[in-house]
Amino acid sequence: MKKIIYTALLATLSVGAYAQKSDGTTKSLVNAEKAFAEDAAKEGANAAFLKYTAADALVFRPNPTNAKKFYATATDMKSLSWTPTTARVSRSGDWGFTSGAYVINGEQKSYGHYLSVWRAKNGKWELILDLGAETNRPLNKAVANFVEPKDHFTPKFATEKELKAGRDVILTTEKTLNATLKSYGPSAFAGFLNKDAQLLFPGTETITGKESIQAFNNRMVDKINLKTTAADKALGGDLAYTYGVATIDYKTDLRESFNYLFIWERQSDGNWNIMTQIFTLAER
Repeated sequence: MKKIIYTALLATLSVGAYAQKSDGTTKSLVNAEKAFAEDAAKEGANAAFLKYTAADALVFRPNPTNAKKFYATATDMKSLSWTPTTARVSRSGDWGFTSGAYVINGEQKSYGHYLSVWRAKNGKWELILDLGAETNRPLNKAVANFVEPKDHFTPKFATEKELKAGRDVILTTEKTLNATLKSYGPSAFAGFLNKDAQLLFPGTETITGKESIQAFNNRMVDKINLKTTAADKALGGDLAYTYGVATIDYKTDLRESFNYLFIWERQSDGNWNIMTQIFTLAER
């Protein structure tokens, strides 16, 4: 009996490891994401998150908390489903991100966006950040946008000092963004957004394109302040992320606090622009 159980356990671990296999491609990340969603539907959210998250992973529920600890005691459900529609992997293959729509099809249905950051470790993908923004109604079906790295590059040697310097560049960029926001309001985002950037905001469809995001900000937001918690940059030097807390003053004299996650992309001129933004209401 023990031998049968042991063999079954090995088979389960093998399947999980294969599903999470990383080969530096966006395709492998999308496959890991889809396997993750399938496992959640079959085994429940708790088992799936415990299988696919890193030991130091954070989930925003709504404030950041360790994923392993959260899903060790969270109410389990098989009613959670999601579909990736956007995915990118760094040219170094050490991390990437996915985003899309989720549905909770329980007694009380809910819908929303999600944005997840994944890290490649020992040849497999591990989820390290996961944040969702509720919309209260189903999102329109989106065309899949899975982009493979243009090339592959990983520095042979990278000291901790060099890695810290890379993170500091991103932190300084976001500090500059925040200073500009204080001076010019939400219009300051115009200088820090990709032309095809995406905004995932509670209660809205995905807002795509710098001009559309600016129109939304100008219509809704009076002031916004960012307090960065952490940042990291891919070894390939092409992608980075930041997360923290944003305070938004609306034009309706309402103030709300959000947790946010930004994905940044290095431009040909060496500057960094935001590819994807997601905000979710923070718990006070």
